Amino acid sequence: MEWSLEERKGIYAKVEVFNHTWDQSPTLHRLGVIPREEIQELSGGLFSMDVPVDINRRIFDYDLLVVMGPVFPHEVVGFSGGNKYFFPGIAGPEILNFFHWLGAVVTNPMIIGNKWTPVRKVVDRAAALIPQERLCFCFVVDDKHYHGLFAGTPESAWDAASDLSARIHIETKDRAFHTVLSKAPLMYDELWVAGKCMYKLEPVVADGGELIIYAPHLKEVSEVHGALIREIGYHCRDYFLKQWDRFKHYPWGTLAHSTHVYGIGSYDESSGVETPRVRVTLATQIPPEECKRINLGYRDPATIKVEDFENREEEGILYVPKAGEKLYHLRNKPVWAGG
Repeated sequence: MEWSLEERKGIYAKVEVFNHTWDQSPTLHRLGVIPREEIQELSGGLFSMDVPVDINRRIFDYDLLVVMGPVFPHEVVGFSGGNKYFFPGIAGPEILNFFHWLGAVVTNPMIIGNKWTPVRKVVDRAAALIPQERLCFCFVVDDKHYHGLFAGTPESAWDAASDLSARIHIETKDRAFHTVLSKAPLMYDELWVAGKCMYKLEPVVADGGELIIYAPHLKEVSEVHGALIREIGYHCRDYFLKQWDRFKHYPWGTLAHSTHVYGIGSYDESSGVETPRVRVTLATQIPPEECKRINLGYRDPATIKVEDFENREEEGILYVPKAGEKLYHLRNKPVWAGG
């Protein structure tokens, strides 16, 4: 059955779409504060600070809050979905930035594809402050198939969906690769989102290896955050932590993005030398001088022939034609020790 345009207008006449202005305090409501003692416990001792919990005040116009969305492996929280659509989804800046930086301090390889991470515990704790009833529909899908739908509370629906996602969205490899060509889909139109091509493949790149983000269509680091990223560059976690007084005033969410794209590494304070575990190279329209400025490698995408990377896994070369969707990890990879 198909509805006419007039019929559709009638069905959706009362539907409204709002833009979440996370950085405008008049649009937010403070639900409470997660005290430092709880944050210390939830974060496994990594942080001890009060975290204000602000949310979009429009939720108080409704008696029932319904979340609908997919569940995938996620670089900050472990698996997306559930209460993540509230925090940081429609949250204020304090918990938004804390959420991302906590995940960055734990590091992407220890977070992504793991369920009970410190970040998930903080998200669920914040959502418990919401007074209304919450329901959730969690989808598990890929680009070709619908695999499952789970309904219930955000906690229970996400719990079941993430188990299925772990079977659908994670590909296990028995070996690491010295070269990975990670091709970004067209929907990743800036590095801010195309960073997923690194996040979801970092666990299978060998020490000292190279991951190439191949995106000939990509021209921009980030329209919104680009100026800040050009100022701080891409660096490992320890580069920021060992110079914290220098960087603590930057938005923690931007620092987190920086570390996720750069990957695991080390920083020697005495020499000022930063050593990445993996070299990240951009094969995009971002020019070589800007790649150097933001501390990433450059390669002219016109020089890359995809066929040179295909079907060479036995030689230690991996090609992923639609990167960012599926997580690749090594068999028996480490998981977060706290859960």
